[in-house]
Amino acid sequence: MKKYLIALMAIFSLGQLTFISTASAQNPRVTIPDFADLVERASPAVVNIRTTEKVVVQQAQGGIPGMPEDQAEFFRRFFGVPIPGMPNGPKQAQPNPGKPQEADRGVGSGFIIESNGLILTNAHVVEGATTIYVTLTDKREFKAKLLGMDKRTDVAVVKIEARDLPKLPLGDSSRVRVGEWVLAIGSPFGLENTVTAGIVSAKSRDTGDYLPFIQTDVAVNPGNSGGPLLNTAGQVIGINSQIFSRSGGYMGISFAIPIDEAMRVADQLRTNGKMTRGRIGVALGEMTKEVAESLGLGKPRGAYVRNVEPGGPAAAGGIEAGDVILSFNGKDISKSTDLPRVVGETKPGTSVPVQVWRKGGARDLNVTVTDTESTQAAIKKPDTPAANSSSANTLGVSVSELSDAKKKDLNIKGGVEVTGLGDGPLAKVGIRPGDVIIRVADADITSVKQFEALVKGLDANKAVPVFIRRADSTLVVPVRPK
Repeated sequence: MKKYLIALMAIFSLGQLTFISTASAQNPRVTIPDFADLVERASPAVVNIRTTEKVVVQQAQGGIPGMPEDQAEFFRRFFGVPIPGMPNGPKQAQPNPGKPQEADRGVGSGFIIESNGLILTNAHVVEGATTIYVTLTDKREFKAKLLGMDKRTDVAVVKIEARDLPKLPLGDSSRVRVGEWVLAIGSPFGLENTVTAGIVSAKSRDTGDYLPFIQTDVAVNPGNSGGPLLNTAGQVIGINSQIFSRSGGYMGISFAIPIDEAMRVADQLRTNGKMTRGRIGVALGEMTKEVAESLGLGKPRGAYVRNVEPGGPAAAGGIEAGDVILSFNGKDISKSTDLPRVVGETKPGTSVPVQVWRKGGARDLNVTVTDTESTQAAIKKPDTPAANSSSANTLGVSVSELSDAKKKDLNIKGGVEVTGLGDGPLAKVGIRPGDVIIRVADADITSVKQFEALVKGLDANKAVPVFIRRADSTLVVPVRPK
């Protein structure tokens, strides 16, 4: 027993916290990182951002703030309480009513990326602010100029007039590893220079169209927004931007904008004052396992095109509703949320190769990217069904010929309109009268006669994709004939 006590005393006399492990090359000793030196170096480059806005002050009523006037009068008369603003009470200074007054709007964080006073923060920290105040760790306060912000990525760049300021080195967010230690510095709830630490929980977390967020378990609260997420080398790998919360406070999950994405946006904001993105004019839908299998893709991949903007870049390049975009400008598209990011970072005016999956095979197209906004196609009510129609079939629908006017309204070349539903597979997946069937499997629908002949030849043991046009969207539903 005495030997065990001596051994324990020897372990604790090391003066540092370690994880005890067997001494082998396969199982080395692991130590908890000490962030003290890192924080000492990085903190001077982290700033507190306070914003104000102009508000119009109405004519103030006498009495105790927050107390109804009749209650205030009761206290004055029966208890002799001198109430500011009431007769016989002390005079209360009031702001000039009816004129704009400066009022605090919110607080956040930011960090210096250039010694001449260039600062990165979140767009939601400075959006709507009349005046932006930046406070350094040495308590100097500056009025900042907003150089530009982008709400979609939640990135903003501000500038203060100062020299020789400490700045933070930028890391490579593409090399971030799940499980590595990270820490955040910021001003949660206005408490300046607060440090919290944790690990990277996940990468490329989809919570928006243009950002694959870094997910961490670092404690981030309101006021931390815009502050840096640092690796153990003291390099910025992200901007703390969002938290997942049901209470308004930290609940164990926070998100940071990868610094590579943020700097790409910041460079444009510094140069142009705004962010210019490429677009091709498509609306995207979810690619499910069932849809992928029915289309012959094997597994869910690519971006499913639900609608193509008439006259837009995608339409001009030959992309059709119902296509699946597999690659864009040489970059593989694994899911629908990948496409907006890849298109967005493509310079407008560039012609790029696009590979799509259509009718069981891959096709190569070229699309010229643009940034010109276009109006969406108007949604039209279904026309009155044409006289030439069919009775219910193995798909469980009755259909009629499509009028030329409706073809023009929907921007399609052919199809048949659903006029009735029986107890069949299409009714069970939500198809309704007025929908237009434009393709079954790999065959485009041109008439009622052709549709009926095609349906009769379908294999009842095999799911087939049915392409449905509804208003300005194209749906793909895999069904088995009954």
